[in-house]
Amino acid sequence: MQFSEKWLRSLVTTELDSEALCHALTMAGLEVEEVAPVAPDFQHIVVGQIITAEKHPDADRLQVCTVNVGEASPLQIVCGAPNARVGILVPCALVGAELPGIAIKQAKVRGVESFGMLCSAKELGMSEEATGLLELESDAVVGHDIREYLELNDQAITIKLTPNRADCLSLTGIARDVAAITGAALHPIQVDIANVSKVLTSPSITIDAKEACPKYCGRLITGINTHVPTPAWMVRRLARSGIRSIGAIVDITNYVLLAFGQPMHAFEAAKIQGKITVRFANKDEALVLLNDQRVALKTDDLIIADAQGPIALAGIMGGASTAVNEMTTDIMLESAFFTPAAIAGKARRLSLSTDASYRFERGVDFGNTRLALEYASQLIVAICGNANTEVSEISEVHAALPARSAVTLRLERLNSIIGIHFTQSQVADLLVRLGFPFETAGQTFIVSPPSYRFDIEIEEDLIEEVARLHGYDQIPAITPISPQEMLPASEAQVHHSQLRDHLVGVGYQEVINYSFVDAHWETELLSNPHPITLQNPIASNLSVMRTSLWGGLIDALVYNLNRKQARAQFFELGATYFKTEDGFNEVQKIAGLFYGAMKPEQWADAGEDATFFDIKAHVLTLTGDTVTFEKATHSALHPGQTAQIFKDGRAIGWLGKIHPRWQQQYQLQKNTFLFELDVASLQTKPLATFTEVSKFLAVRRDLAVVIADHIALSAVMNAIHQANIPLVQHVELFDLYQGKGIAENQKSLALSILMQDTQRTLTDEDADKSVALLLQLLQVTFSATLRN
Repeated sequence: MQFSEKWLRSLVTTELDSEALCHALTMAGLEVEEVAPVAPDFQHIVVGQIITAEKHPDADRLQVCTVNVGEASPLQIVCGAPNARVGILVPCALVGAELPGIAIKQAKVRGVESFGMLCSAKELGMSEEATGLLELESDAVVGHDIREYLELNDQAITIKLTPNRADCLSLTGIARDVAAITGAALHPIQVDIANVSKVLTSPSITIDAKEACPKYCGRLITGINTHVPTPAWMVRRLARSGIRSIGAIVDITNYVLLAFGQPMHAFEAAKIQGKITVRFANKDEALVLLNDQRVALKTDDLIIADAQGPIALAGIMGGASTAVNEMTTDIMLESAFFTPAAIAGKARRLSLSTDASYRFERGVDFGNTRLALEYASQLIVAICGNANTEVSEISEVHAALPARSAVTLRLERLNSIIGIHFTQSQVADLLVRLGFPFETAGQTFIVSPPSYRFDIEIEEDLIEEVARLHGYDQIPAITPISPQEMLPASEAQVHHSQLRDHLVGVGYQEVINYSFVDAHWETELLSNPHPITLQNPIASNLSVMRTSLWGGLIDALVYNLNRKQARAQFFELGATYFKTEDGFNEVQKIAGLFYGAMKPEQWADAGEDATFFDIKAHVLTLTGDTVTFEKATHSALHPGQTAQIFKDGRAIGWLGKIHPRWQQQYQLQKNTFLFELDVASLQTKPLATFTEVSKFLAVRRDLAVVIADHIALSAVMNAIHQANIPLVQHVELFDLYQGKGIAENQKSLALSILMQDTQRTLTDEDADKSVALLLQLLQVTFSATLRN
């Protein structure tokens, strides 16, 4: 919102200078974005009147003018402006004046003395373009300082408003806020009620879309002169608000828009057929707008229509068929309240941006609808009217207007949130300055928001109003005091950072990928035929949500291999997403990828590729000995080198070499291994327990048994651990044999058994007894036989 500071000060009397005023506005939530002078600083330029204008003897395009500047004798000035003529009043720069880039001196122009310069708006720095001298109105006093006459000691202020403060999209709203902030006297715009003609019929209006347009006012004004120029004071105020002067009628409606924040429109009355109807567009209706843009209307577009069809797009732009032109003598003025929901987004759909739609989308004060129409009528009669001008009664049609429900403000709650002690009288004074009617019940204020403050809906809105009027810069910055206590942390809890540290410690680097992936990864790599599909993907190859982190890791590997990297160790900790009946379930996983040699290239190492068991060791850095590995199959992994990982009988992840199909597709020349685990299953670990270290030597016995080939070693080890055979401390496989001497579908397992006691040295009899119990366990559980 841009406006003239002088215009604002005409509505509110404040002793604050420009800098202090802008600071006060900013501190009250109306952020001042820019302050720019309307003209450069210059002196010695006065109102001059051309007395004579004769052709220059030595130049076709120059004139020698005699100019009255209010001094004892007129000045001779050479001028080349095409509109220089006898009688006009123009700015005259005297000798010694300094304009932007020009120092005025006494000079000879083609042999003729010139004692000054007649100025255009461009030379005064008021405009970027000019076609001739700036012609002043007839009320200009010769010799008067041009800065005072044109009110050039003014600034254009631009404020950046938040969407909830649409009430400040007008000079009245800003002046009202300045008065509330500073306690200064407010001088509202005086609106005179028009003298209504007894013979002129009011326009006939019907509202079909009552929810979208709860209030519509119209008035006929006849016998006006649209040829009259817009008064200079109005042109100046419009220009300093960023609006170009177009013509008297349009300028007046724009001026009222800036003054009251009420968008208006003028129709040529003679072109309206029948009564005015506010309704939604019918199917296949179209409208040519004032900018000559033809729009195909949709059934949710609110329009103003006559008997022939649409004549305006409500709240956005008028139609070309009823546009006011230089031949117009009779107009119908429209002033209406359209709800934000009815206008929002419609202008953007049509690639339009108008001052009217900008305001209606944010909310317009329906309490000003009729007042703005009266003010526009007053200005039109004063500027464009004559003895034949007549004004009709206002036709007003309205439905249920938005309710302004009372809002409760508790003093205790206010002081608690802001952190300052306000007394009841202080809060009452601030509410009075805001113009908010209220009642009190103890220390509670029951506030009725005015029609222009539709953003006041809950208690926090009123608390914000009190805070900003008090001044955000007046609220002390108090450092919060809070006891810093160490929170209990369970040793059994494993945090994400610890999981990351485990993998970094064995050489992995963390990568971060998108949670949305290529659909091919899900359907082919992971055999997921129904992934969660994105409705609006950012790219065609990122169209589904991932159920595994492997796709992103493989993509990162390919990226690095294409850049001549010989080996890679990546891991990622992130969310995966699984479809459920009522939506989706998010699961945190940690996954890793290993490619190439186990160690970086060096002279002392042969650089052998990693094996399945190397990567299994890496997985065990995350899980410890709390998991088991079972042979399984997975669409992404090698059928002979794949294990599913279990913890407490529940599957928590996968480990394996990448499937030959994918190795070939991605052109992977070396071994590539993948693993993935549910993070939730890793976030607890058993607490450490104390076991006395024995000072007595351990006894080792070796045992070779023959069992069925299909029995997994893990099942054997689990059975031994669960049996808890006395004295047996550790059992480990040291040899696996199949071949000569072993029956088909059988295998020989050679186990080393360590036995120890913390209190005494074991005897052969003790060891033999424990070994016999272990052998019996294997015979009963797995039908094992002792190998000869």
